[in-house]
Amino acid sequence: MAISISIYVWNVSITSRTNREDHLHMKVTGIETFKFWVDWCNWLFVRVTTDEGLIGWGEASLHGPIESVETAIREMAPHLIGQDPAGPEQHWHRLYNAWRWRGGATLTSALSGIDIALWDLEGKRLGVPVHRLLGGAHRTRLRVYASHWLSGVRTPEAAFEGAREAVRRGFTGFKCCLISYDGLRANEARELRLAREMMAAAREGAGPDVDIFHECSEFLSPRTAVMLDDALSPYRPGWFEEPIPFENAKVMARLQRELRTPIATGERLLSRYEFRELLEEGGCKIIQPDIMHGGGFTELRRIASMADTYYVPVAPHNPGGPICTVASMHLAASIPNFYILEQMEPQRAIRDAVSRPAIRFEDGHFILPDGPGLGLEPDIEALKDHAFKPQPFGERPGSLFR
Repeated sequence: MAISISIYVWNVSITSRTNREDHLHMKVTGIETFKFWVDWCNWLFVRVTTDEGLIGWGEASLHGPIESVETAIREMAPHLIGQDPAGPEQHWHRLYNAWRWRGGATLTSALSGIDIALWDLEGKRLGVPVHRLLGGAHRTRLRVYASHWLSGVRTPEAAFEGAREAVRRGFTGFKCCLISYDGLRANEARELRLAREMMAAAREGAGPDVDIFHECSEFLSPRTAVMLDDALSPYRPGWFEEPIPFENAKVMARLQRELRTPIATGERLLSRYEFRELLEEGGCKIIQPDIMHGGGFTELRRIASMADTYYVPVAPHNPGGPICTVASMHLAASIPNFYILEQMEPQRAIRDAVSRPAIRFEDGHFILPDGPGLGLEPDIEALKDHAFKPQPFGERPGSLFR
């Protein structure tokens, strides 16, 4: 079966460099994109090639109009072809300000994927891991939690067993969603009661020393978020993730003052400008920027630094494939206010199978790679049977929140 990919390549004729001085002034010769359907979403990889044979990898796996992201990468490519890839930050500013219209999920995801690839190239050129370029590692073991855990679970018995399985796998934390959009609309009181029963069972199965993070998926309003907090707080949820829609930071801040449970949010915020009001208003206790969508290494280290001035820890959102994961690891290692990293546990087997080398997982922690650049490359051939699929629409009438 042929590999299912979309490739855009722009080539220019550049004389080969041989001496050390010229090697330090390599040129970008091509940018390619590859997309594959894995589990419930597409992985979109970005590959930047150079005249010296070095390759940088990025990822821009937007769970939505991903072909639009590819188009944006294609339109950004002429701004890089023939350029020296050195200095990812100056390229970030050139691309961010390339047109009058800036920002948005499509353009910023495209920019993020390219930025990650340029940092990977910079590390490979200099022979050092990306975390060294970011100032060095505060830590080499990165605590992770099992995400998308207890998916489909609707009984206390299954919640108990699922929590025990997370602990058996070595995790000291997991994230689950114990409410549903349809359940809240069918019978709100019953849905909140069931959530309480499942949370009690999960806490019993996990024991007292494991964090249970609750994904709310923006399904709640300030009214129902307080009700869920009353129901679950006896079982010490580690956070409520996106309890209400993310757009209104002032309402999020008012809600945080009412809740006993910390709010974690920020995966849909796309720059430090969008995090500014959230942090100034005290809208959450943990931020969750996404390196694939929030501007790559260049912007996320600024966001983390801004959060540090408000004493807010960072738990990077990590819903992508191997490049997103390893890039998030380098970021997490290099910032002082790292809290915990998301691990898409249902995708771990395939992610490791297509990573060269596989990410090391020990006792609930990822082990930071120390090879040049990201220290990992995807095996495109191993993904040949995962043909691209358009992301399904989640059509819901009326408001998302209840």
